[in-house]
Amino acid sequence: MTEAVDEVFLNEIKITDRTANAGALGLMAFGMTTIILNLHNAGLFGMGSVIFAMGIFYGGLAQVIVGILEWKKSNTFGMAAFVSYGFFWIILVMILLMPTLGWTPAFDKMSFVAFLTLWGIFSLVMFVITLRLSKALQVVFGSVVILFFMLAIGNFLGSQLILTFAGIEGIICGATALYTGLGEVMNEVYKEKIVKLG
Repeated sequence: MTEAVDEVFLNEIKITDRTANAGALGLMAFGMTTIILNLHNAGLFGMGSVIFAMGIFYGGLAQVIVGILEWKKSNTFGMAAFVSYGFFWIILVMILLMPTLGWTPAFDKMSFVAFLTLWGIFSLVMFVITLRLSKALQVVFGSVVILFFMLAIGNFLGSQLILTFAGIEGIICGATALYTGLGEVMNEVYKEKIVKLG
């Protein structure tokens, strides 16, 4: 009798995920860091500590933490995206800093082009996956793909013009990620779809 009661009781227990939407933070971290780097790529200011600090901490560590939180929510896409792009930012900062610190020789153009191209291919596959997700994420990942390939081509050809256009496109890319992240927060707080994310 006790076992039957226990079984009925257990069948009525519902586990609800009451943790916050970490993905919103990840999108904002990616977006703001992408904007700040691409303001540089567009020629508005030089490379420096603002970009490095954003890359290490907000674009880097914050996204890695978000990815781990997405893993706990069983969100494989979120985990793969945020951990990957989080470490992308940390790697990029190290690529730029390691030669100046005397840890490695300066990186050559072709290795950097290969680096950007691989990230472009990764982003392209992630974009294809977003076709089953929201329109907002499709725009974010689609613009990331364009950005990586523009940067790869610009660095390969040594074209400052292409790199400047890549910077402008990168600002748009970062803005779409920031819009999506802030939109998710706003919709949750206001408990209605104020920001359309598709």
